[in-house]
Amino acid sequence: MARPLPGVPGAGPGLMMKTIDDRVTLLGIRHHGPGSARMVRAALDVVRPQLVLVEGPPDADQLVPHVREVTPPVALLLHDAADPAAAAFWPFARFSPEWQALDWGVRNQVEVRFADMPAGISMFYERQDTDRVVVDPLGVLAEAAGFDDPERWWEDVVEHSSAEPVQLAEAVAEAMTALRDEFADTVDERTLQREAFMRQAIRRALTEVEGPIVMVCGAWHVPGLQDFPSAKSDTDLLRGLKKRKIAGSWVPWSHGRLAATSGYGAGVESPGWYAHLWEHTKDTVPRWMARTAHVLREEGLPASTASAVEAVRLADTLAALRGRPSPGLAEVSEATLAVLCGGDDVGLRIVHDQLVVGEELGVVGAGVPRSPLATDLERLQRKLRMPASAAEKAYRLDLRRDIDRGRSQVLRRLQVLDVAWGEPDETSTLGTFAEAWKVQWDPGLAVAVAAAARHGATVEDAAEHVLLDLAKAADTVGKAAEVLQEAVACELADAVAAARAALDRCAAAATDALELLDALPALANTVRYGSVRGTDPELLRSAMHGLLARGSAGLALACRGIDDETAEVALSVVDKAHDAVALAADEEHTAGWWDALHRLVSIDPPAHGLPSGRASRLLWEAERLDTEAVAVRMQRAVSAAGAGTAFVAGFLRGSAVRLAADSRLLGLVDEWLTGLPGEAFEDALPLLRRAITGFSAPERRTLAERVAAGASPIDLITDDGDPERTERFVEFVRGLYEGARV
Repeated sequence: MARPLPGVPGAGPGLMMKTIDDRVTLLGIRHHGPGSARMVRAALDVVRPQLVLVEGPPDADQLVPHVREVTPPVALLLHDAADPAAAAFWPFARFSPEWQALDWGVRNQVEVRFADMPAGISMFYERQDTDRVVVDPLGVLAEAAGFDDPERWWEDVVEHSSAEPVQLAEAVAEAMTALRDEFADTVDERTLQREAFMRQAIRRALTEVEGPIVMVCGAWHVPGLQDFPSAKSDTDLLRGLKKRKIAGSWVPWSHGRLAATSGYGAGVESPGWYAHLWEHTKDTVPRWMARTAHVLREEGLPASTASAVEAVRLADTLAALRGRPSPGLAEVSEATLAVLCGGDDVGLRIVHDQLVVGEELGVVGAGVPRSPLATDLERLQRKLRMPASAAEKAYRLDLRRDIDRGRSQVLRRLQVLDVAWGEPDETSTLGTFAEAWKVQWDPGLAVAVAAAARHGATVEDAAEHVLLDLAKAADTVGKAAEVLQEAVACELADAVAAARAALDRCAAAATDALELLDALPALANTVRYGSVRGTDPELLRSAMHGLLARGSAGLALACRGIDDETAEVALSVVDKAHDAVALAADEEHTAGWWDALHRLVSIDPPAHGLPSGRASRLLWEAERLDTEAVAVRMQRAVSAAGAGTAFVAGFLRGSAVRLAADSRLLGLVDEWLTGLPGEAFEDALPLLRRAITGFSAPERRTLAERVAAGASPIDLITDDGDPERTERFVEFVRGLYEGARV
């Protein structure tokens, strides 16, 4: 006889979970609930079914026999056979009731099938009832029982329940039946269709086996499976649903993913705590506090055994005061904060990350079906001693060592395949023969690996296939140069040859100097590191010099008569090309670049102010244009209206730090300002203010402090005996400060 759950109005005892046939037993559970998992395991031992049905996509039935070859947390990864990027996960933890049903069936040699809407339909389902309000059944029951948190209600009533498992399941079913009756109009069409699929699975099972059958499903679905309509009614309800062919595998999952509240996560806020509840039915809180103290000590925080004992006592006291059957996570966390952390939530955050959530990563055995690409990636991970880990790990690779060079190849080839296992650490300054990477395996990368499998059976073949396609499709010099850079970094000879040919093809057709110069950064990096990667750097350098020569010849004309948007592009190209020349060009072509900058600043009619101003600064910094010549150009800029603003902006942009630190550059601006006649000076201040609008707030603050602290412009302006002029400049400095506060 089932006891009613607290807070369920009108729910009487004694409702059995038999439907259609006495052979079928329904076990309503809470997904990823350790109490429900324990109930399922115990109920299966009592019923000893001949067939177990589990809520889940029947497309994955062929993967059930491999349950013994995986270690949770794991997930079913199912994807469109024709488009692997269209995928979804069904995660399982050790404490998941569905997992315990799967495990029980495999261990006892009892057939287990999934029963639900097929993934080939559900993954592409178009919802119809968009305006219908969906009831949270746990929220309703919790509110009726006087709880403001549905999770705590379930934890008290079910997870900590000492009731006999089958009776507990009956009570849950009774509560859900009462709710479904009360809120029948809130059940959406998708839920009804899912339950129709479940009923079809039960009907089929009844015709195929003679013994007991157990159906494990979410508690909300139990009422929909107790009273069967006709088979025709279910068929009519499901008519018109289109199904796609699905493929998939088991993949490792993590507690961090289980705790995610969006994306592919399962929405379990405390998987580490639930795993602890599942593993330790006795001395649950003392064992937890012992682990907590150990974690805190490992982080250098004081946490004595005596404090752990006191924390257990406080958790028990809090539970008793609140009328709870035993301490839950709330009481345990409060006791941890008060006793072990001394009220400091820093320690509590550490406990949350390492214990309450944790970063346990599941394991999938070698015998589980997977794509050849996934198998090859796992082989490389073992060979290169780079295990897939949920924790971030930093690698410093010396490319002169075979193992590190192999690691770099794999990480870069995976980047080409859009499998973002590692990211280069750009914060580290290393030499030509070294790389720094941050590597972290996210279970969601399994989708990227599945999607990349169409390109090849191995990481090497797949990456080369992608690069060959990119080289063939390249329609600009810049795109071809980027493909060449990636091919060299991946050390794929055929891809390097194809990208080099694409570069020649695109360069031959290009007439825009900016397009030619825009490809230089990728080529410069390729030239610099080509020898390290086994590619002849001279072959690459000749390509770079060819583009540099043609781009330099046409730069000045390309920057004349252009609009502001194109001028922004031109300024960026000049900056990047200048860095590329300094990095990899030879003396002859470097000289040609300086000549191109001189032509840019002296062409008549003049070029747009942005690239012209930037070229003037680059020449001045290299002492190839004297201060007087720059000052003359700045003076001309004042009389050129909008063009003047562009010139000064091009000259000063990105120079805030240098303006504050380099007295020569600040002195140049000073000489320009102090050399202006009164009316021109008045015109120059707003122009200068507009020119530095791109400075960040900290940069503006630094520059303002440098000027206000006694930089020469104030001194000189004050010394000329013109108070009004001084006041105008002070207003300009005040504007810098105000800009810094924005």
